[in-house]
Amino acid sequence: VKELVLDNCRSDDGKIVGLSSDFENLEFLSMININLLSVSNLPKLNKLRKLELSDNRISGGLEVLAERTPNLTHLNLSGNKIKDINTLEPLKKLPNLHSLDLFNCEVTMLINYRESVFTLLPQLTYLDGFDADDQEAPDSDPEADGDGLEDEYENGEDDLDEEVIDDEEDEDDDLEGEEEEDGVDDEEEDEEEDGEEDEEDEVDDDLPRGEKRKRNLEDEGEEDPEDEEDDEDD
Repeated sequence: VKELVLDNCRSDDGKIVGLSSDFENLEFLSMININLLSVSNLPKLNKLRKLELSDNRISGGLEVLAERTPNLTHLNLSGNKIKDINTLEPLKKLPNLHSLDLFNCEVTMLINYRESVFTLLPQLTYLDGFDADDQEAPDSDPEADGDGLEDEYENGEDDLDEEVIDDEEDEDDDLEGEEEEDGVDDEEEDEEEDGEEDEEDEVDDDLPRGEKRKRNLEDEGEEDPEDEEDDEDD
């Protein structure tokens, strides 16, 4: 086991229980918010690089870390009961420690807090996420800084764009198909109308000239002059 997360698992009387030197290959250990008062029961973990102890009630006894985690590089003590700079002095024996977090500890309220800690622990590069020149620490974890998510999101956007384009093309094809069908329908309707007119003309051609003229007059709503003369004689 190289990584072990025990966050929110309540400790036994404020002490570490169940963690032994059998976990000698541990490189990352997280015990956030377990009501821890002391790290005195921490086993020897020579390979441990990162230790998360935030949101506990540790107020001292940090010399245990120097003895049992000699290769520690990251230590998070945020939200603990550390009040004095001198409480951090045992950390001088951790030569590889280059990142220390003390957010929400009372010690951060002291005047010249940052300058004092960097002077006490010259091996430190970052304190509370910033170096001595107030430059923010880079995040080397791709998952933590969101690069992987951005790539997935961008890829997802590309896929979505392609789907949208495909959908639009399909819609355009459907619209073109409908227009073509409408055009065909219009042509058929025009042909039918022309056919009807031709049929009427053919019928008219078969009639005698007088009958044809009479029919045309009746269609136009006019009376035959011969009928008018008959009316006058009456």
